[in-house]
Amino acid sequence: MEIPAFLHREVIGNELLDYLLAAIIMLLGAALNRLLSRLLSKGLFRLTKRYTAGVSESELHDLLIQPLGALLFLVSFYLAFSVLRYPMPPLAVKGVEPWPKVALLGLFHLGVIATVVWVIMRLVDFALLVVQRRAELVTTAGTRRLDSQFLPFAKDLLKVFIVVIGLLVALGQVFGVNVTALIGGLGIGGLAVAFAAKESLENLLASFTIFLDQPFGVGDLVTAGSVSGTVEKIGFRSTRLRTAEKSYLTVPNKSMIDKPLDNLSLRTARRVGFTLYFDQKTTSDQLQAIIREAVAAMKEHPLVTDDVQMKFNAISPAGKEVTVQYFVETSSYDEYLDVKESLNYRLIEAVEHQGGSFALATPAPVAATA
Repeated sequence: MEIPAFLHREVIGNELLDYLLAAIIMLLGAALNRLLSRLLSKGLFRLTKRYTAGVSESELHDLLIQPLGALLFLVSFYLAFSVLRYPMPPLAVKGVEPWPKVALLGLFHLGVIATVVWVIMRLVDFALLVVQRRAELVTTAGTRRLDSQFLPFAKDLLKVFIVVIGLLVALGQVFGVNVTALIGGLGIGGLAVAFAAKESLENLLASFTIFLDQPFGVGDLVTAGSVSGTVEKIGFRSTRLRTAEKSYLTVPNKSMIDKPLDNLSLRTARRVGFTLYFDQKTTSDQLQAIIREAVAAMKEHPLVTDDVQMKFNAISPAGKEVTVQYFVETSSYDEYLDVKESLNYRLIEAVEHQGGSFALATPAPVAATA
């Protein structure tokens, strides 16, 4: 088939036919991008299928579709512009590539390195997802606790390492930096860098201490100094807590290990303690009967320990003081509140049943601890 003559017309050093060919390559790349991305992810899943029990192909596809699509776009971009000729500037040195071509090649190489790093990071996400699904099959609570704490930390550590390697490759391949000399120079300035990043290094070392010593894990309710909340993530530099007000609190790891830390989730029981005030009309017989009935009701509850105490503690102008203390065997704060509410109702029923009455004016109540 004869090519129309107007396609041989030259514009900026290239025929219109060359521009048409470049456009066709770009359009084909865009049209086949999603299909090729799916085929690549499918092939990778088949290669690793024997090691990826519990993880579906769609999960791998969702992770890789964007970075693979970006990589294929860069390849089609390179192929499209490689068919074009770049005119030499008037004062250009013979044998030296024109600067537009050098700039495009540099951008292409930089883009390829960035997308390859992106693909590898998504593969790390997939690999740790596989490890997590396998860990879910383990029934040991301690093992689940270790995995939930270690896996996010390991993922962040691997990603930082991959990004650093990608930066070094980009510096060497795109910008022509002598990477070996650069690493050697970092040794000379290492003390200055370490001093400048003193707090970051301390928090990083603290994160290793948290992982090795395991004073707490993801999901634990902790109090460190003046902060309290449920641990949602343990990172390189900080630990994220969800407070009782549902706010998201970020605490440096160094602060988590430098201060006394109370892991409330590891308590075997929660204490309930308060004082009741009866008026002077409540007789001693009524008071003894109330105490007997209330203690029996508290001991009957399946989550209350046997060391229940309810004592006639003192006589004051406000009335007769009776102290109450018992322990609820639960790590759940909501369950603790339910037990406390139920026994408060039982205690009021015991007072009403024995004909007792509370004092109208009482001193400030003793704060209950949980």
